[in-house]
Amino acid sequence: MPQIKLTPAQRKVHRADAHHLDPVVHIGSDGLTGNVIKEIDAALAAHGLLKIRAMNDDRVVRAEWLETLADQLNAAPIQHIGKLLLLWRPIPEKEKIVDEERMRAPRMVKVLKFSKRGGQRPEVKEIKVLGNERLTAGGKIKRAKPRIRSVKKAPGL
Repeated sequence: MPQIKLTPAQRKVHRADAHHLDPVVHIGSDGLTGNVIKEIDAALAAHGLLKIRAMNDDRVVRAEWLETLADQLNAAPIQHIGKLLLLWRPIPEKEKIVDEERMRAPRMVKVLKFSKRGGQRPEVKEIKVLGNERLTAGGKIKRAKPRIRSVKKAPGL
C-alpha cells in the first residue's frame, strides 16, 4: 500500500498535536518484527496519531523503519527526531446503528421547589423521567411525543 502524502502545513498541525503524546509502542533490539507491526497497526486504528520509540542507535535504520511502517500500514510519516518516530493515519469511522423504535432510558432528575418565603431551604424532589417525557421549567412532566390515538376511538367517524 502506498503511504499517505501530506502537505507541510498538515504535517505541522500533526506535529503540534503529537507534542504532548507519550510513545505507545517501543521497537526493541529485534527491530521491526511482525508482532511489532501488528501492534503499531492496532494503535494507529485506535489513536490515529502515534508516537513510537525506536531503541536503535543507528539513525539510518530508524529512518528506514519509518518509511517501511508508512508503506506497509498506509500511514503518513510525520516526523523522525532522535529515537522518536511519528506516524499518522486517519481513524476509520464506525457505522452507528440507529434503531428508530428504541426509546431513551428512564433517568432520575432532581427538581428544586423554592418556598414563597425567602429564608427557607428549597424542597428537593427526585422525579423519574421516562424516555418519551420531558421536564418543563416549572418542574412538571410532559410527553415529548404526542400519544397516538386509535382510529376506532377517534371522534366524528
